[in-house]
Amino acid sequence: MTPSQDLVELAERLADASGAVIRRYFRKGIEADDKADASPVTIADREAEAAIRELLAARAPGHGIVGEELGRQNEAAELVWVLDPIDGTKAFITGKPLFGTLIALLHRGRPVLGVIDQPVLGDRWLGVLGRQTLWNGEPARVRACAGLPLARLSTTGPQYFPPAKTRAFGEVASRAKLVSYGGDCYQYGLVASGSIDVVVEYGLKLHDFAALVPVITGAGGVMTDWEGRPLDAASAGDVVAAGDPRTHAEVLAALRAGDPRQGAR
Repeated sequence: MTPSQDLVELAERLADASGAVIRRYFRKGIEADDKADASPVTIADREAEAAIRELLAARAPGHGIVGEELGRQNEAAELVWVLDPIDGTKAFITGKPLFGTLIALLHRGRPVLGVIDQPVLGDRWLGVLGRQTLWNGEPARVRACAGLPLARLSTTGPQYFPPAKTRAFGEVASRAKLVSYGGDCYQYGLVASGSIDVVVEYGLKLHDFAALVPVITGAGGVMTDWEGRPLDAASAGDVVAAGDPRTHAEVLAALRAGDPRQGAR
């Protein structure tokens, strides 16, 4: 299913509403609470998601919603919005403009529309199944990269890999030309626009990765799990996003070399 123009425009309105909330709180010294999993959450996270949900209630009342902060409703619907109002809350509360709002639309569990919105810098990537990804309204295109020895590799942080997977990531990192850390969802936008070649992460949740898939693929890239399978609502959240299929294939091989158990789950 290719989303209609009305749905695309609605996704952009959702990002606008979220951004208006987030900008009011950025670098204002607000405090964060700890959630059950010890990750931080702020009033900006909650109010931004509430603003998105208010628009969805008015514009798409029959659709489902899966939100990081405010829960799930009607998630068995054919069309489900997946929301992460601030992906990178740690960056947000420390004043670093490398967080973003993630808005995805799933059709029967498959991501068909995704927005990565950085409301402070004004960067927005829009990915729609069957269309070219747009970055600030202009076509976005990944960078050609013949393999890992030429690749710019990024991940949010090595501390997010469990011990059993640290060696696998280390094998990838040891073969890459350049390794950088940080960026949360923003680093995937940079893959789509050709500044980064590959991102490898483990243990993401649906709201962390659903919006990224249409953005990466619509810019000519590849995004799968560590075994090369397409990502959908049932995926475990171990992801590889690469601009060039050649680099993607080498990353999967390096992950297998670093963790012989990979593929046997």
